[in-house]
Amino acid sequence: MHIETDIYATSPAMTAMLCSKNESVAKTLMLLMELLGTYSLPPEATYPIAYDDTWPKANSFEAMDDLDCQGDQPTPEKQAETRYEQAHYKCEPATTIEELEAVARFAKSSSYASFRTAVKLARAGSASPAESLMFAVLGAPMRFGGFGCCSLPMGGLLLNYRVDFDTLAVNMSSGIPYAICDLYCPAAGVDNEYNGIGHELQNARIHDGNRNNGLKAMGIHVLVINRDQMKDLVALEAFAQTMHRLAGVRFRYRIKGYRKRQAAWLNALRAGIGLAPV
Repeated sequence: MHIETDIYATSPAMTAMLCSKNESVAKTLMLLMELLGTYSLPPEATYPIAYDDTWPKANSFEAMDDLDCQGDQPTPEKQAETRYEQAHYKCEPATTIEELEAVARFAKSSSYASFRTAVKLARAGSASPAESLMFAVLGAPMRFGGFGCCSLPMGGLLLNYRVDFDTLAVNMSSGIPYAICDLYCPAAGVDNEYNGIGHELQNARIHDGNRNNGLKAMGIHVLVINRDQMKDLVALEAFAQTMHRLAGVRFRYRIKGYRKRQAAWLNALRAGIGLAPV
């Protein structure tokens, strides 16, 4: 849309294409996952991420760990109540896969090669930067540095998939009627759950235990990935191998130097949401 001389308004999908010019596939993918998801990073995160800096900055937040940040914290006793995961806001998706695919067909220049590739890798439904990171690491093809789980049958990996409990599962979960799986692998019957700061509080642990009992009653395996494991390639590989085994698919690398690719891919994805390399 033409606003005035040299000023135009573009759709989120078109804006993402323009922002992706000469950027990496990983960084572009994390932007698309945010636009397709139900979360938004704050405006103050925009410039650090755009210029490959970390966010939040140490001078504005005291970093507790990787995906966590906090504000002023006067006493250790308040730590559990004032620590938050990397701040993000709940919102409606800004675009759709169909809109991104339409723009990708238009973006024929080699400058937008990363955008075209990222559109093929992206999925809708992520609810946080951590979920987007988990999806991209476990799901992306091995040639990029991922663990290839999106190639598994029955859709590979599904973000925030709802599982409705039957009577037995409701009883085992103490009345919970359904569960939302962070990253569900239908072929393996596996729910991959990212456990950040919020899951470490006592009430959350009780709820998670009840919920996981319900999923087990439904025949679903629950794999919990914590913050430290999201930086551990050996641990992430074990999660991927487990999903392949349960899906009846052989896990095998067909590329050389796969660990270096994985480290580079993980760090590039982290840069796409403002996290420091590991």
